Amino acid sequence: MRSQFVLVPFATLAIVAPAHATVYLSIAQAQQLMFPGATFSAEFRELTREQMSAIEKASGVNVRSRDFHIWRVSAGGWFIADEVVGKHDFIPFALSLDAGGAVKSVEILEYRESYGSQIRNQAWRDQFTGKRHGAMLALTKDIENMSGATLSSRHITDGIKRLLATYAILFAPD
Repeated sequence: MRSQFVLVPFATLAIVAPAHATVYLSIAQAQQLMFPGATFSAEFRELTREQMSAIEKASGVNVRSRDFHIWRVSAGGWFIADEVVGKHDFIPFALSLDAGGAVKSVEILEYRESYGSQIRNQAWRDQFTGKRHGAMLALTKDIENMSGATLSSRHITDGIKRLLATYAILFAPD
């Protein structure tokens, strides 16, 4: 009696976490939310190597891009759009500063990761209100970590620290 073996091809099964790409606000929507009725004047900058080095030294955070997107607000203050790296993708966010350079508010513009979107929680974002360059901004010490969003919490905190240093170096009145 002969035995026969039959090879059955198996489909490769890949388990991938679903992508959750959610756009919450455009830049224009965030501007009007953070500064209702104001007009905005772009004062974009391309950072020099010296400025990037100064920002990194002042904030302790690496500068990833030479492009800095900031708008002067007619009602007084500043609006900054930026992004930080999440676990796998970028997290675009907006920062509003009052005329003295203190944080007025933080908005998450988009979130593309499969988890960690808890950083959109208003109470968590409110921890940054009133902070300015030189303030302690250390996750788990000065800023509470969001359970399930540790990397996002850390990167947004670092991003705000970097933007405050950038504002102080490039725009703050002497």
